[in-house]
Amino acid sequence: MGEPAGDWGDLYAGVPLGFQILFWILLVVAVSSFVSIITLAVAGRRYRRPVSGRHAAPPDPEQPGEDDYLWVFLVPALNEEVTIADSVSRLAATRATHRRILVIDDGSEDRTPEILAGLDEPGLRVLTRRAPEARVGKGAALNDAYRQVERMLAEPEYAGWSSERVVVGIVDADGRLDPDAPAAVARRLADPSVGGVQLLVRIYNRHGFLTWAQDVEFGSFGLVYQAGRAAWGTANMGGNGQFNRLSALEAIDVDGGPWRDRLTEDQDLGVRMVQSGWRGSHSNEASIHQQGVPGLRRLYRQRTRWAQGGWQSIALLAGVGRTGGPLVGRIDAVYYLLTPVLQLAAGLGFAAAIVLAVWGEVPIVPASTLLVLCFLVLGFGPGLITLVLRGRGPGGKLSAVVAVVPYTVYSWLVFPVVLISLGRQVVGRTSWRKTDRVAIETHQDADPPSGGPGSQEPGRAGPGGSAGS
Repeated sequence: MGEPAGDWGDLYAGVPLGFQILFWILLVVAVSSFVSIITLAVAGRRYRRPVSGRHAAPPDPEQPGEDDYLWVFLVPALNEEVTIADSVSRLAATRATHRRILVIDDGSEDRTPEILAGLDEPGLRVLTRRAPEARVGKGAALNDAYRQVERMLAEPEYAGWSSERVVVGIVDADGRLDPDAPAAVARRLADPSVGGVQLLVRIYNRHGFLTWAQDVEFGSFGLVYQAGRAAWGTANMGGNGQFNRLSALEAIDVDGGPWRDRLTEDQDLGVRMVQSGWRGSHSNEASIHQQGVPGLRRLYRQRTRWAQGGWQSIALLAGVGRTGGPLVGRIDAVYYLLTPVLQLAAGLGFAAAIVLAVWGEVPIVPASTLLVLCFLVLGFGPGLITLVLRGRGPGGKLSAVVAVVPYTVYSWLVFPVVLISLGRQVVGRTSWRKTDRVAIETHQDADPPSGGPGSQEPGRAGPGGSAGS
């Protein structure tokens, strides 16, 4: 007839009381995570559909296009001799009628200044920072550039541009922006309440397991999580591929600039922008392509900084009540800001289960087949749903099913950064070393999302804090 009714009530029978409480809490978290991904998938369905192309509605001639905006691209650069020329040349090829490129040389000691001096691109300006102002954080460098933009707009040449029609884009020195990105952003900015638009982030050197997994991670975050939050107006900013109206930045200006001294200054800015009344949007019509980190040690260093930024962002919970949009969006905002806490709890629960299985002689697998299936659905379901939604066509869907196990392995592989970052935050360590770039290969150009490590399976594919490095 079925499983005994008492199975769920006796789920943790024989387990010490403290562990029972922990496991029940984690079960609630797992169920809520499953409900969350379903809710985000439903909310983001229309955002995963293109608003351009043959399935799109005819363009509204009354809505502004990319030529109605002044595009100011900020490129933070600290010892970027490997990538800076490539990034600037690609920005110069971007289809933007009114474009300015401002590279922020934040005290580089390599050939970056020399390379920049040799570039002859229209609209290119270089902001050179020197000690002691240089190298005191990416937020400080961006604020310096923000003030430079304000001074530039005071020039007679820019007298006709209002802050609502000036768009400030962040492109990291390894960033490769799709040429039609301004048009995609402009379509989202047609809503005057939108203060920021984040583009889909892709990894262009996804030829190994770690870089493939990072591409899946960023693609899934954009196509599912960001798309769902964009429907509520709470999509976050990720740094690389982030575009903001200047008026939105002015609304959250604090002591001479909108960026604060945070390890994930982009996440902090995006949340505060939404909490100040602006809507956060996201576009999957265009992408920003960046380098993935191929080595585990460098990946741990990068993700430790991002995770510590997540711990710092918990303080933003106090402003969730000011977030506009539906109640479900505010609930999701709480869930999002609590991400490091939930990750830590999940890791501790897994460790506790191992301890009980080895030393407490408590079976790690329930005797009931139904309960085993339920745990498998709760454990792998969110990841599987995310990967399936990321895929396009039968091949993309099939590759998602195959990818769920290796991607889960990757997720646990980077889990230690949650503990490391918490320790750093507790002792007050906030210094960090910049992630080194790898040499650019000419074949590492934008192409369709990969279905697996080393694969070029077509399928339309970041993560919570920062897209940049």
